[in-house]
Amino acid sequence: MAGPKSVFAHFIVGNANAYGQSDWVEDMQLAQAAGIDAFALNVGATDQATTTQVPQAYTAAAQIGFKVFLSFDYAAQGPWSSQAVIYTIRTYANSPGQFKVNGLPLVSTFEGSTKASDWASIRQSTPLFLVPEWTSVAPSDFDSSDEQYTDGVFSWDAWAQGAVDKIDASDLAWQSAATPKAYMMPVSPWFYTNLPQYSKNWVWRGDDMWHNRWQQVLQVQPQFVEILTWNDYGESHYIGPVKEQGIPQGAQSYVDNMPHDHWCDLLPYYIQAYKTGKPEITKEKLHFWYRLSPAAAGSSDGTAGNAPWQPSTSPNVVVQDKVFFTALLTSPATVTVQIGSNETDILSSNTVGAFHSSVPFNGRTGAVTVSLVRGSDVVVSEAGPAITNSPPNGLTNYNAWVGGSG
Repeated sequence: MAGPKSVFAHFIVGNANAYGQSDWVEDMQLAQAAGIDAFALNVGATDQATTTQVPQAYTAAAQIGFKVFLSFDYAAQGPWSSQAVIYTIRTYANSPGQFKVNGLPLVSTFEGSTKASDWASIRQSTPLFLVPEWTSVAPSDFDSSDEQYTDGVFSWDAWAQGAVDKIDASDLAWQSAATPKAYMMPVSPWFYTNLPQYSKNWVWRGDDMWHNRWQQVLQVQPQFVEILTWNDYGESHYIGPVKEQGIPQGAQSYVDNMPHDHWCDLLPYYIQAYKTGKPEITKEKLHFWYRLSPAAAGSSDGTAGNAPWQPSTSPNVVVQDKVFFTALLTSPATVTVQIGSNETDILSSNTVGAFHSSVPFNGRTGAVTVSLVRGSDVVVSEAGPAITNSPPNGLTNYNAWVGGSG
């Protein structure tokens, strides 16, 4: 048994180079309020932030009663040496801010399957609970030679390929491969990146995924869930506040003025549903998201549908021109969506809980207003920026703008 169910958020430490202690505390308090149990600290082998920021993270976590754990990145800056991994784990293993499973410090990775055998000596040198991400190895190939060093497995397969929605087939395959050990399931709201300096320029379908993946979590019932991510601005799947100093060069054009914080506001409901099966709604909420122009309104700037190692699909087919919303309801209600001065869409729910749906642009432009209505009363009404057929610089921004009520 790997302890109680837990939810983590992947945190790119390299994007926190300019953080002070107060920045760490602020982010951790937001994560705590959302029901997140710990940050998985993605640390590069040669990244200066690993030396300067990880101590601040552990100190901040201990200060406010939050937790963190190390996620060794074997891809961004090359593999870690066994000696460096051992030293880093030992440095923080006994910190009050260290997340532990069965009394052992939880440790994860981003990739590193080619160095799986290193963990034999690492485990002999320091106690740990290892749940690595080795998704470059297929679940069917996650054999005893790899598995013997682990206490579970973490999948990075959080996004669908092409013009389809993400399903849980890969989760079930990885969960089966890990059994009887722990499975850590990835949940992500979005993916769009355009960073030529890293040979990255593609989009995967987000759309309904933030809601749908949490419904899949309820079906799969993994031991752990890891949200991808808290602050990876360059890949557009951040759910934490945008910190300007952490935006990679070239990503400002699709990240600036594109907040995602309100995705985080839905987490207490989803996490409680996962952990207890009995989520409570203490305050009705309404959250919505959309892209600020139809996909075909501007140039794709070379963006591909799917990553380079996958079959190519038109990005304008991958994404859907819709306004998506999730309302947390204590009783049946109606959600209205108005785009500009056009006809209002009216959608009704006869149940309580999370009401998720969407309405298509259908050629409509203008500011977006989404309202929660019950009878003749407007319970919540929130507005978002205009949908336009003339995106800035003539380029389609495949990132999402996310808004909603508190």
